[in-house]
Amino acid sequence: MRKVSKIGFLVSMVLTIGVGYATASFAEMAKWKLDHDHSRVGFQVAHMVVSKTNGKFTEYTGVVEMDPEAKEFKTIEAVIQTASVTTDHQKRDEHLRSPDFFDVQKFPTMTYTMKSYKKTGDEYTAVGDLTLLGVTKEITLVGTFNGVAEDPWGNTRAGFTASGKVNRKDFGMKFSKLLDSGGMLVGDEVKIILEIEVIKEKTVEKVKQEKD
Repeated sequence: MRKVSKIGFLVSMVLTIGVGYATASFAEMAKWKLDHDHSRVGFQVAHMVVSKTNGKFTEYTGVVEMDPEAKEFKTIEAVIQTASVTTDHQKRDEHLRSPDFFDVQKFPTMTYTMKSYKKTGDEYTAVGDLTLLGVTKEITLVGTFNGVAEDPWGNTRAGFTASGKVNRKDFGMKFSKLLDSGGMLVGDEVKIILEIEVIKEKTVEKVKQEKD
């Protein structure tokens, strides 16, 4: 009986180790690059109190290091070209690129680096550093991971939706004009609106297989 028990114990240990190894093998922390053609880095700010002005940046790069199966993230980084700001209004966009706002000649980029995150249900709260106009401030983004899909060309894609708020004056963007009614021409609080799609980087082995 003792011999049988020992054999059973050994079999159980082997199975446990095997299952654990399979799970570890299945999980994969990999790099994913931002897909510029299917993403939007946008913002919204109050205009004259009574309405909102929407804008976006059209040139940016980004990298996410994650395991989508485990829904775990290691790195989220982005670099945005400030001169690419647009609100679909030429005169206003030129003003936004001036020293009153983004001062694109002196500060051609802004950057974001995630420092930590927590998951509550289906919602993620990420804390990271935003560097704008040479000033670095901690900001919070709240969003969802929308899942993973294979496209017709053999790429693995994933998507995110997130939003947050910053005060532009915290970064030294102090342009302000008081209206006769007492309100501000441009609000201080800026809402960040992100729709992000990323593509998993292919391993050398997979690229070789596709060529073969």
